[in-house]
Amino acid sequence: MIRAAAAAVLIVAVLAIGATAALAQPYAARRTGDVIQLEDAKTQTVVSIVPSVGNIAFEMKVHGTNVLYWPFTALQDFKARPSMSGVPFLGPWANRLDEPAFFANGKRYPFDMALGNVRGGEIPIHGLLTTTDQWQVVEAKADGASAWATSKLEFYRQPSWMKQWPFAHTIEITHRLQGGVLEVRTSIANLSAEPMPVAIGFHPYYQLTDSKRDEWTLSIGARAHWLLAPNKIPTGATEPTEKLFPDPRRAPLRDYDLDDVFGDLTRDAQGRAIVSVAGKSQQIEIALGANYRAAVVWAPKGREFICIEPMAGITDAVNLAHRGLYKELQTIAPGGTWRESFWITPRGF
Repeated sequence: MIRAAAAAVLIVAVLAIGATAALAQPYAARRTGDVIQLEDAKTQTVVSIVPSVGNIAFEMKVHGTNVLYWPFTALQDFKARPSMSGVPFLGPWANRLDEPAFFANGKRYPFDMALGNVRGGEIPIHGLLTTTDQWQVVEAKADGASAWATSKLEFYRQPSWMKQWPFAHTIEITHRLQGGVLEVRTSIANLSAEPMPVAIGFHPYYQLTDSKRDEWTLSIGARAHWLLAPNKIPTGATEPTEKLFPDPRRAPLRDYDLDDVFGDLTRDAQGRAIVSVAGKSQQIEIALGANYRAAVVWAPKGREFICIEPMAGITDAVNLAHRGLYKELQTIAPGGTWRESFWITPRGF
């Protein structure tokens, strides 16, 4: 009888220890229908991703407040009529091209506009992939250090994409939440027989809720401001960032209607360039890894968001490089892989 009672006490103790350990797990990854959620319990941060709509992270809630601009009340509304919001991926090119064609390895590749998958007409914009449902979830997991989700896109399997951008490749994106910071890591594997230009980017939409847009200030670590033609294509000329912002560390958005391209990014000891936006007490800091060579800032007047866009190269990089006007175009050798991350750090939410 005594032994049975002792065994019962031991079982209860083991169960209690297990329950306590489960409750103490700081990270979790859950998949519910179309949505993957990554949670950091300590910082009360939850990131929501919808792989079936462009693999877009549409919420990064900190203490219940969404750091990302996402003007929908329900996921079904977004799925029915998806629009640019959250953190869209732009590929195989980001932002604008100066004609419905691109250059690679000295050859011109014209788009087949009759396919209907290139937006923008004479000035194609934002690539082919922003809301595709072809992303496949590789894993969604958590451990004691982080929570993450990895999805893969097999670009080469889609004839209508290959017709426009005839470089066979795959893309993997991992969203990783750790210590209240969201890392977005991209890997692109070139499966084709020729070098593939890298012109991808992201178009994240951020919002601050402690103040209005015209009360926000921008801080950007960039030495060069690219001068744009009326069609928003870089001309090839630059000016010091200080010509646009007398103090690039604290530029008041109320004075600017921005859709601007920045390069020659300043780097910290880790090789990261920092761009941030601040309100009264809230701040969002975006750190760009070394293979993000440019940043686009879109902050239109009258809209309560700011887009701080990590770019592998400036707008129209492939075509400007062909004309000798851009020197930092990256390529992936046959069989090679390009990798880079950017990090989103909210403060004061």
